[in-house]
Amino acid sequence: MTRLTSFCFFWLVSMCCLLVPLQVVAAPITFVTALPVARGEMLVRAQAKLLRATDDDSPGDRDLTVWAVPVIAAYGITGKLALFGVLPVLDKEMEVTTPLGRMKRGDSGIGDLTALARYTVWKKDEPGKTLRLAPFMALKMPTGQDDATDSIGKLPQPLQLGSGSWDYTAGLVLTRQTLARQFDGSLSYTVKTEADGFEFGDEIRFDLSYQYRLWPRRLTSGVVGFVYGVLESTLMWRDNNTVQGIDDPDSGGVTWYLAPGVQYVTRRTVLEMAVQLPVVQNLNGTALKNDFAAIMSFRMNF
Repeated sequence: MTRLTSFCFFWLVSMCCLLVPLQVVAAPITFVTALPVARGEMLVRAQAKLLRATDDDSPGDRDLTVWAVPVIAAYGITGKLALFGVLPVLDKEMEVTTPLGRMKRGDSGIGDLTALARYTVWKKDEPGKTLRLAPFMALKMPTGQDDATDSIGKLPQPLQLGSGSWDYTAGLVLTRQTLARQFDGSLSYTVKTEADGFEFGDEIRFDLSYQYRLWPRRLTSGVVGFVYGVLESTLMWRDNNTVQGIDDPDSGGVTWYLAPGVQYVTRRTVLEMAVQLPVVQNLNGTALKNDFAAIMSFRMNF
């Protein structure tokens, strides 16, 4: 945990010292928005995520803790085209019951790099509000280690820092923003590929986000910041993982999460947090169920 905290602190301090930020706006916490990144402008977001998963029906009585610090950078190539890069630092640890007793397994380090391109195909701008539609495509590259071992042997694939595979995502995001509120919706499909005989299941995601300005209720001169209440929804279907071409019956299924949160937005920065809670986890076999995911985030435009 110390490694992750030190990395995040050092990165944030370095960026604050080197760059002067421009104006930022509210946006979803758990997925990409269609709001523009101006030509020549850079947006940087650093998040700290904690995932806990302990609902296990298998004899292993698994207890999973994942800390992730994804660093997200976006750059406006034109007024319509923006490029994103996401590189996570990960710490994964699982306690599991084995024939040798209760043991801890896991690894920490750099995960897989994702590159994403988003292009605004349609927009309608009016005084105090905007409506935008943007398709996006993403490529996840195998930059994280995927063959780590411990005293028992090779770590299970979900505990590896990387998948070892090249994965492809295509999606569409819609954003409606006014002075008081914002709505975002995103639909995406991810194709996973095989690496070393293992393949994670393909994934479909449907995300929604609603942000409402709680304070100040009236816009007046001299206001230096805004507080937004946030409610986000993620509905996700995952296909079964495969091992040597054979479906894993204890993987895949449907999950639905709700994430209440809050954002503090100033002209220069955004501070935000949310807690993602499972509403439905209709998983196959003895797949491990999540308890919650807590997210804290810091964002600036440059």
